[in-house]
Amino acid sequence: MASEQDVRARLQRAGQEHLLRFWAELAPEPRAALLAELALLEPEALREHCRRAAEACARPHGPPPDLAARLRPLPPERVGRASRSDPETRRRWEEEGFRQISLNKVAVLLLAGGQGTRLGVTYPKGMYRVGLPSRKTLYQLQAERIRRVEQLAGERHGTRCTVPWYVMTSEFTLGPTAEFFREHNFFHLDPANVVMFEQRLLPAVTFDGKVILERKDKVAMAPDGNGGLYCALEDHKILEDMERRGVEFVHVYCVDNILVRLADPVFIGFCVLQGADCGAKVVEKAYPEEPVGVVCQVDGVPQVVEYSEISPETAQLRASDGSLLYNAGNICNHFFTRGFLKAVTREFEPLLKPHVAVKKVPYVDEEGNLVKPLKPNGIKMEKFVFDVFRFAKNFAALEVLREEEFSPLKNAEPADRDSPRTARQALLTQHYRWALRAGARFLDAHGAWLPELPSLPPNGDPPAICEISPLVSYSGEGLEVYLQGREFQSPLILDEDQARELQLQES
Repeated sequence: MASEQDVRARLQRAGQEHLLRFWAELAPEPRAALLAELALLEPEALREHCRRAAEACARPHGPPPDLAARLRPLPPERVGRASRSDPETRRRWEEEGFRQISLNKVAVLLLAGGQGTRLGVTYPKGMYRVGLPSRKTLYQLQAERIRRVEQLAGERHGTRCTVPWYVMTSEFTLGPTAEFFREHNFFHLDPANVVMFEQRLLPAVTFDGKVILERKDKVAMAPDGNGGLYCALEDHKILEDMERRGVEFVHVYCVDNILVRLADPVFIGFCVLQGADCGAKVVEKAYPEEPVGVVCQVDGVPQVVEYSEISPETAQLRASDGSLLYNAGNICNHFFTRGFLKAVTREFEPLLKPHVAVKKVPYVDEEGNLVKPLKPNGIKMEKFVFDVFRFAKNFAALEVLREEEFSPLKNAEPADRDSPRTARQALLTQHYRWALRAGARFLDAHGAWLPELPSLPPNGDPPAICEISPLVSYSGEGLEVYLQGREFQSPLILDEDQARELQLQES
């Protein structure tokens, strides 16, 4: 282990000697822990990290003055529309996706390094229950979608196939996530096909470029953003693991989208048939000022431009058909070839520029008192997973319906958007639509038919509670055999046992 003298010398070179200012007050065990943590920080890299953080924070915020002239929508030939394509085209995409899954060439990769701070919980967001009748967590829903898509691909092609699940955690989420998966028997997935790995942590920095002490014996560290994926892939030899398994295509997504379709055959097939090395799912923006990034081109190169960087005038621009010109909302749902990820980790990752996140970071003051600041006091430097789009040789985007594929969970109740309530409503409304489409009818408490609403109100409860297990239907398929011509009173919980019972009744 590095000595105190060595660590002091390294900190001096980095201009961060203050990190040992409480050294004389520490007992032997906290001293050893602090030395071990500080020994991992390379002096030159630490000095550069602090300099870049302070400089980036000092730069003016808002739209770059010349951005509007450099901005263009994605070329139409690089954009597919899942809901507006003809049935044959969509069938071709789906069939190609199922074929690649059946050949064991598809993996999913979950970005799960963040904590549920905004949600008001102290555990990883994937462990959260939004209040579904089944009480399923986000992790369980996602695991069951993997199992179902494996089953569907296997049935179509007469094979047994596997979709490996790579889960990128952070130091804060790895332990709880691994324990949660063990407690739930990996949701009946083979543990060998669930690969967890950690992203790096970076020190939080004050506005004048000093690393923040969280405690007298601990530096304030934070995950390096979901764009930390690329260093983590290299650190943990994940691409080598994929190569051993024969994986060629990777579906990357964020943990908090309750409607996410893992290894979506339509998306996989679309990207493969487009010859894309990099792709993104997008949803049409709900309104010009919606706070989502926009997938577009800057100087002819694909990129996600944050909503805060687009001027109100540009956001309002309309295409010839009356739709928003810049309407491709980013939902952190991406396709990569393994070859592209290999090129990023080997060549392009050092070119990624960190983004500034100004946060409230607890710290110890000069007297050693713990302070929980009431306003932002520190900088966390993050990279974004989509920062690599500009390196793609062949980028493609697939527009999907928001109500079918995107409802993120970010805010605690009683927030009016992206909350447990809105996520729950989105899933139950989707399942109610699926049931009606499959021929089910719902009755109220008095036995009268509930109306079949052609379009359900946004952010409202469906007329009846209906939850369909992903193990029964991945995206609404195959429900006619259980539901057609039947009447149900709310709630209907269509899990595997209920589906089996309905089949027996039919026979």
